[in-house]
Amino acid sequence: MLTESEGSVETDGPGGAETRRYRLDVAYQGTDFNGWGRQPGLRTVQGTLEDSLATIFRRAGRPPLLTVAGRTDAGVHAVGQVAHVDLTAAQEAVLRKPHGKRPPLSAEEALGRRLNGVLGPVSDVVVLAATVAPAGFDARFSALWRRYEYRVADRLALRDPLQRHRTAWVSSDLDADAMDIASHGLLGLHDFASYCKAREGATTIRTLQAFAWRRDPDGVLVADLTADAFCHSMVRALVGACVEVGEGKLAPGDLVSLRDERRRTSAFKVMPARGLTLMEVGYPEGAELALRAERTRAMREL
Repeated sequence: MLTESEGSVETDGPGGAETRRYRLDVAYQGTDFNGWGRQPGLRTVQGTLEDSLATIFRRAGRPPLLTVAGRTDAGVHAVGQVAHVDLTAAQEAVLRKPHGKRPPLSAEEALGRRLNGVLGPVSDVVVLAATVAPAGFDARFSALWRRYEYRVADRLALRDPLQRHRTAWVSSDLDADAMDIASHGLLGLHDFASYCKAREGATTIRTLQAFAWRRDPDGVLVADLTADAFCHSMVRALVGACVEVGEGKLAPGDLVSLRDERRRTSAFKVMPARGLTLMEVGYPEGAELALRAERTRAMREL
């Protein structure tokens, strides 16, 4: 029987056992990962974290599984990824067990420490925080928005070799103002099929809430994009289209026309994954968490 009153208590654990939900805030360098989602024989972020959970709870029943806010592609990075995991009372007891003469930690503090301990001192995936999730929280379905950044270094930018894993390099001079104008024209609720890699049964209708370009002091162009959700390869396609505008190969208004055709096109290239980073996932407060999750599940099922 779970006795702590704080947080979300579920009843869908192994054998119908009660579980408590924990939120994990995660960062990773995606270079050596084949994306987030577990794949047989391939190294993925989910697989690495779930293997660490299995190590921690190897004597406490079935290993827990993760639910993530957004599945990133191979090579994509994250500093603000969010996932949740449901733990049974037996698994929480493992976390609260004291080690040596040190006082026992709370389950949430121990969860973060134990995961990072198994991952290693110089890991390309780190658990930034582990907290008891509030009632109704679902890392995927409760999310209101996801925010990404994409970094492009043109000939005007400093080509910093220390940033090569998180920056795409192009061999032209890009017009940042034209790219920014083009990005603003794409905002709103639309069918982005022209900028998405099709997946059977998946909708391509999204609300692009923010999309803007800036040039940082080192000359690197940075795109900032926020949407309720992004479909497969959408950010990299949108960035690729803007790069064509920056090179003068497309006009800003062409991106709207391409979007409204609602079909894949060869008018622009999809940019490489290494320039893309998931920065942040936004959630509502309190009772709105469960309501948001319910609404999102209904939309996805339709």
